[in-house]
Amino acid sequence: MKISPLAPASFPKLHIISGVTFATAAAGIKYAGRTDVMLASIAAGSTVAGVFTRSATSAACVLDCQSKMGGDMSQGAAILVNSGNANAFTGNAGQASVDRICAAVAIGLGVPASAVFTSSTGVIGEVLPDHKITKCIDALAGSLGEDALENAAKAIMTTDTYAKGSTASVEINGKTVKISGIAKGSGMVAPNMATMLVYIFTDAKIAQPDLQALLADLTDKTFNCITVDSDTSTSDALICAATGASSADVSGNPDFAQALGQVMLDLAHQVVKDGEGATKFVAVEVTGAASDGDARLVAMSIANSPLVKTAIAGEDPNWGRIVMAVGKSGAKADRDRLSIWFGPHLVAENGWVAKTYTEDASASYMKQSELVIRTDLGIGGAKTTVWTCDLTHGYIEINADYRS
Repeated sequence: MKISPLAPASFPKLHIISGVTFATAAAGIKYAGRTDVMLASIAAGSTVAGVFTRSATSAACVLDCQSKMGGDMSQGAAILVNSGNANAFTGNAGQASVDRICAAVAIGLGVPASAVFTSSTGVIGEVLPDHKITKCIDALAGSLGEDALENAAKAIMTTDTYAKGSTASVEINGKTVKISGIAKGSGMVAPNMATMLVYIFTDAKIAQPDLQALLADLTDKTFNCITVDSDTSTSDALICAATGASSADVSGNPDFAQALGQVMLDLAHQVVKDGEGATKFVAVEVTGAASDGDARLVAMSIANSPLVKTAIAGEDPNWGRIVMAVGKSGAKADRDRLSIWFGPHLVAENGWVAKTYTEDASASYMKQSELVIRTDLGIGGAKTTVWTCDLTHGYIEINADYRS
């Protein structure tokens, strides 16, 4: 598969997080010989928090993880992820698969099944061949290593063209706190949780309710501000584990929140840059809205519009499509107060094309791989930014053949 033209030059060197080890295996869930299972073993006494899809057709693994959040991790915990099969819309068989996997991991690692979290990603509606996973557990448990996070990032990929990782460190009361995370996501990406699979690990010390609240807040500012195709997955999960190995208490610490937010936003941007068939990374900024809700409505209306996204793909500064997207959003808007910019170029103001607008300047700007589209509604003081990508024929090719 051709790597996205927006991909970073290389996978980053991630901080090793004391208290977490990783292993991967090729279970043959969908493709023979492809690494498709990742296991993370998490030290006893760690804190685990999660944010999940709001889909009404959530996968069994999502429902199982949600039921376990806030539970006892005093004996350790684990995360097991498979790609190739979403284990979604599979009836009672879905939960039975989750139960068997959790039981096998519990035995293999010596942790309670109630502290085992699973995620599955891939085709919806096909029963998960969980026997292929459970027979790998002993080998996974015997090959765990603290420096295998890049391999883990590769194991959870589906239509992704590159593995996604991010890392940060911050000084808290004289102690260095490290954060490392991985993500997968390329299509079926739209806000309403975390919009992909994301696993973040830190050696910070933090109470579970505090980590849960922080994760939810930062998700709204990062993963819930991206969209590739307006479709929300059945299987989205963001799980964060804090081992406490640094002994630095970060509860309520703004520096830690900023560092964690930095990692989350980086991963969110990487998902958009790997949008199926994407060639443009686009920040959609909305200002002058009557409320935060209206700002978001307008931003998502622009970011999800097929007409806007295909114009971007064609490098066409078609500001009329932005006007259309504002009008259909349902937010309060006034045609005669509306202003639109493509990057630094004012293209429309006060309900009409800007006097300074030139087609050549705007068309030249649209040739860039990273773009900013800004809309000022001229009504209030609310604002927001969301991130999206263009819509190309490549998206159709990938999804037309997805089950082949």
